Parts: sequence; C-alpha cells; structure tokens
Amino acid sequence: MSLAEGQRNHIDETIKQCIKSKLEKYKPETKHMPFHDRLLGRDRMAVFSFIHSLNTSFGMSIFEPIAEALALLNFPVARKQFEVGNSISTEAQAEIQDIINRLSAGDDPDKTGEIERIRKVCQRGHMTRLKPVKADLYLKDQGGAMYLFDLKTAKPNKGNFKEFKRTMLEWAAIVLARNPRAEVNTIIAIPYNPYEPKPYERWTAKGMLDLHHELKVANEFWDFLYGSQVYEDLLACFERAGIELKAEIDEYFGRFSNRTEENRVTVNAK
Repeated sequence: MSLAEGQRNHIDETIKQCIKSKLEKYKPETKHMPFHDRLLGRDRMAVFSFIHSLNTSFGMSIFEPIAEALALLNFPVARKQFEVGNSISTEAQAEIQDIINRLSAGDDPDKTGEIERIRKVCQRGHMTRLKPVKADLYLKDQGGAMYLFDLKTAKPNKGNFKEFKRTMLEWAAIVLARNPRAEVNTIIAIPYNPYEPKPYERWTAKGMLDLHHELKVANEFWDFLYGSQVYEDLLACFERAGIELKAEIDEYFGRFSNRTEENRVTVNAK
C-alpha cells in the first residue's frame, strides 16, 4: 500500500524538520585533533563528526518521529517515547528469570507461551517498583492489541539480546499487571538491513528471541506500521528531503571548509 501524495508530503516535512532541528542544535566536538584536521581538513572532520552524532541519535531524532508519523496514518494510537510503567509483580519477575535461564540453557524461544506464563502470575505476590521505563514506540490497533517497540542500532552485539529479551518480558509483565487480559506484543525493531542485499544475519538474535514474533528488520518494520511496499516510499521520502536540504547542509559545513583553507594557506606559506 503506497503512500498518497499528501501522506508523502507529511513524511517529507517530518524528515526535514528532524534534520533541521539536528543542525540547529548540533555543535562539533571540541576535541583538539590537529593531525586529523590537517590531514583530512576540518570540513571533512566536521562532516564525519556530524554523521557519527547522527548515527548515535538517529533512533530518537529521526526514526522515532518518522515511525510515529507513519503509524498514525494506519493505527488509531501511536506514540513515541511511551511510558510503559514501573510496577511489576514479584512472581512475574521470578517467571521472567526462569524464562531467561531456560533460554540460556538452550530452550527454544516461544513468545506466545512466554506471555501466557507471565499472564498467569502477573498479579501474584506483591507489586514492586522498577525504574520507570519507556518504549521507543507504542501502537494500539483497532482491536485494542498493543505493540511496544524497542528500536535498536543496525548491528546490536550478540550479548545484548539477553537484556533486550528481559526488557521486553518486563514490559509485558507491567502491562499485564494493569490488565491481565490485555493483548500485548513486545518487539525489537531494526530500521534497516546493513547486509543488504543479503538477508539480515539473524543468528545474533537466535536462541534468545522468537524471530517470528520479536524481531522486525527494515521493510518488515516499516511495512508493519503502514502497509506493504511503504519501505521503498519511505526511502524515496528521505532522498527527496536530502535533495531539498542539500544547499542548507552545504552552507552549514561550508563554514568549516573556510577554516580548512586557512590551514592550507598557512602550511603553504611555510
């Protein structure tokens, strides 16, 4: 389901506003790197620093608002940085630990079964408080089913998936503690496939995540938010935004180009 022109324009504007906001707030690192600056030029180092900063914050600065805007075209409720809550039952915590232990020992992950195990004990024992947690993206569909997404970098470390799993199970337990009948889905989203055109190397998550229910990569994620084939539309939106912002971006980094030229003049004069 492709985006209509008005929807494409809306996504285009969201992307542009995200980048403009990033440029307005961005300040290059103040580290003194004289060898790098003279070898590569301050303009290139400024671009490198900006890209690194953008990669670090791309999830919150770019992907989350874009995902929210896209999902609102298809879901009645979509919120970024959603507060899941902080109250969980002690028996649910014990159940989660047992699930993690069994997976670590070689059991196959089964998200449906794991949720049902947590559902049975979600209000047993006493309620304990966790540090307040937020999901990167929260959706609720027409039938009331909830989807909580944790957006991750393109190449998470294999060892991190155990903690990702725990976080998702805790989210489910927190939601079910409020409403044991709730339909809740907790999912890791990876916005693009760095191995394209090869398949994503899912072995990093295998053994800890139920790959059919807990992981969506690239078009699996974006198409879920709106509909099939929207991933290509979204890439086109980013391309258009980049073309429209080119002059503004060039002007911003042109300031550093002038400083690079000053360095070269000084060196040549010697």
